Amino acid sequence: MSTLTDTALSARYKNGLIIIQMESGIEIRFPVSGNERLAHGTFAQLNHIEISPYGLHWPELNEDLSFKGLFAGDYGQFVGKKTSPSKKRSAIRR
Repeated sequence: MSTLTDTALSARYKNGLIIIQMESGIEIRFPVSGNERLAHGTFAQLNHIEISPYGLHWPELNEDLSFKGLFAGDYGQFVGKKTSPSKKRSAIRR
């Protein structure tokens, strides 16, 4: 079992992206347009993000994304699609 040792400090929606700032200084960015549930959210719904030790939750949009998945490049864009894990990409900045 793998344990995530990094902690999310903040998460916000800006200019079509979800931006997550991690305690280590890593910033994760991904486009909401690639996630079926987030793509239809309003500005207020997209900014109402609950952070847990395991991931992010958008209560009004009924969407949950794990940090494990986000670090692997999965932000919900592959739901119902058969795609090789090597094709998954997310923008992680140090």
